[in-house]
Amino acid sequence: MGHPTERGNAPEPTTAAGPDAGSTADDAVPEPSTPAQTSSVPPDADEARPGSAAPESADGPAASGSADGPAASGSADGPAAPEDDGDEAPAPAQETSPAPSAPSEPSAAAQDDDETPYVPPVKAYERPEEPAVPTAQYSEGEPTMALPAVVGTIAGPAAGPAASAAQGAGRGKDAPPAAVPPAQAGLGTAPGVPAGASGPGAPPADPLSGLVGDGQPSRAPKALLWAGVAVIVLAGVYAGAQWAFADRVPTGTHVAGIDLGGLSRDEAVSQLEAGLGPRAAEPVEVVAGEASTTLDPASAGLRFDAAGTVDGLTGFSLSPGRLWAHLTGGADTDPVVRVDGARLDATVEQLVDGLATEPVDGTVAFTDGEAVATPAQDGTRVEAEGATAVLREKWLVEQGPYELPTEAVAPEITQAKTDAALEQARTMISAPVVVQVGDQRPELPPQTLAALASFEPSGGELAPVLDADKLVTAVVDRTRNLLTEPDDAHFEFVNGTPQIVGGKPGTTLDPAALAEAVRTAALGTERTASVELVERDPEHTREGLEKLGIKEVVSSFSTPLTSEPVRTRNLVRGAQLVNGTLIEPGATFSLLDTLSPITVANGYYAAGVVSNGLHTEGVGGGLSQMATTTYNAGFFAGFEDVEHRQHSYWFSRYPAGREATIYVGSIDMRFKNDTPYGALMQSWVADGRLHVQIWSTKYYEVKERSGEKRNIVPATVVTKSGPGCESYPKGNDGFAISYFRQVFLEGRMVKDETYSWTYKPDNGIVCAAPEPTGPPPAEGAPAPADG
Repeated sequence: MGHPTERGNAPEPTTAAGPDAGSTADDAVPEPSTPAQTSSVPPDADEARPGSAAPESADGPAASGSADGPAASGSADGPAAPEDDGDEAPAPAQETSPAPSAPSEPSAAAQDDDETPYVPPVKAYERPEEPAVPTAQYSEGEPTMALPAVVGTIAGPAAGPAASAAQGAGRGKDAPPAAVPPAQAGLGTAPGVPAGASGPGAPPADPLSGLVGDGQPSRAPKALLWAGVAVIVLAGVYAGAQWAFADRVPTGTHVAGIDLGGLSRDEAVSQLEAGLGPRAAEPVEVVAGEASTTLDPASAGLRFDAAGTVDGLTGFSLSPGRLWAHLTGGADTDPVVRVDGARLDATVEQLVDGLATEPVDGTVAFTDGEAVATPAQDGTRVEAEGATAVLREKWLVEQGPYELPTEAVAPEITQAKTDAALEQARTMISAPVVVQVGDQRPELPPQTLAALASFEPSGGELAPVLDADKLVTAVVDRTRNLLTEPDDAHFEFVNGTPQIVGGKPGTTLDPAALAEAVRTAALGTERTASVELVERDPEHTREGLEKLGIKEVVSSFSTPLTSEPVRTRNLVRGAQLVNGTLIEPGATFSLLDTLSPITVANGYYAAGVVSNGLHTEGVGGGLSQMATTTYNAGFFAGFEDVEHRQHSYWFSRYPAGREATIYVGSIDMRFKNDTPYGALMQSWVADGRLHVQIWSTKYYEVKERSGEKRNIVPATVVTKSGPGCESYPKGNDGFAISYFRQVFLEGRMVKDETYSWTYKPDNGIVCAAPEPTGPPPAEGAPAPADG
């Protein structure tokens, strides 16, 4: 293949390939290889025929021998240079000067083609041409793309002959000539010294040659130098001023009204602690609407930080605002407050509860026959988040009290609902209401309706309500024999055996139905309420009594009567009241409740009693015998002993120890029916004895045993005097005794009881003075040990 040559018949230079066709100029050792030639001016760009751009190697465009770039033309890997087709006219002859070349082994391409790469001639006083910037490929007939010249480009050292050879090899005969940068065009070199060379004879490098395009030294470095010096000086002055003021508070600075201007840090801290410290410890008043309270700042998690406040005003800082404050004067500053969020939130929760005002529901009532309304009122509630913000932001910054934000809380019964209820109330009492029941038509006037009606909250509304029981009474009172009373079922003894009698239902008005009918009529226009009579069950029904299991006598007891007829008459009356008394399962029988009131009006008479140790008379005398007889009936039935008390003196008609007495207001005889069956008391006086027996279903088995008398104290005669003294012969001796009871249920003992009592001796009395005429017997209860 042929290599491109200068236009004409210039001799072909001979160059030796380097160690590697892609090696840089720094790796080659310069050696003269070609004679000097005179370079000719390349044709103008507009005369160059459009053609293809420089050929590219397999890895990319051809480049000047860079170590990392594509290999130069003629290397082992690059394509061979295109042959001259001889169509163009010969170019003017160029003269070249010897160019150094590093000896090397021929490349593979050179060996294959047996040719030497072309090196363009370079004059000794010229800078080698820079490699042409690759241009876009263009085709025949397209306009030529001119590359702009690079102004001010810093010229670097030439790539060397190898690079020039690569340039020549890569430029085809039709390629446009490479543009020469102006900066290179204006620079000259010493004769015989290649451009970009270093060492003796080489021109000194201009450090500013890249900053201007004319190649003349610039004054910019001096200006930049002086500007830098000025900046450094000013920065030093600025920092020094800041340092000088670092420990002082700017003049004119106030914190919560306290002047700190010009003070050192320590002085300012002391000034703040003295001025704000006491105020920070004072209770804080807070207001929410019309409610107010106080809180302790420390407990609320609020703490004044004097040191932190001053630290924000002193100390070294590069902030221009700090220096400006020192030069022109400070301003008002808020104190620094440290907040314990958890404690403040807890305090605010307490404020929300403590400062809340409850809303007031509207009401409607009837006063003096007129409907009157009480207006509804909104309540208030502290807004927690806003209250927290107020305490955080305003404490110590502003003077208290601090107004906390609140929100309105509407009542359940609003004013609108109250107004609607008031209209209903006025309608209810605007005219009478007639009640149609059977063949009777009682009329309820407005005054009666107003007295029976009220308005109560229900489901968020005010609803009219009538007192049902009083309404029934009001209707019945305005009728004639409208209702019939029920006949309660009860026990009666027929031929000594209990029988159930009665149990018929009566008639009545249903209170709820009557109230609803009257309410509807009072709110309407017809104003007539129609209701029906309904049955009224007796308190005790026959079926209920039958279930009590009263079918047999489970216990009985009797005591002998005395010879005093008045006393016996009291026992007859007592037996009448006890007879037929029903004790339901679990109920407690009280003798005093059954016999009371013990008065003449209730059938009792004055008879002998013992009062305060003296034998005297009292209404109901002898009823303690009813207590002893009834106690023993309950004792042998196995019932639970609730209360009983023995006489002070023993009377031989009673079992020793196992007897009882009563005294109104202090002593009662009670036992409890602790069986699952009812108990029916039966009592009568016959054959000189007082009888009591209990009917039920046999449940317990009872065993009783009495002990012997012990600690006997003989009775004597004593002398007494004074009003009311009455002579009395001595009675029984005093002694102590015990008795025992065991109660069995289905063969298993369930109660094991021991009772003990000590009797006083019943001494005789002799009155020293004549017996005075005593006052008439007072009505009352028999005294203990009345005999």
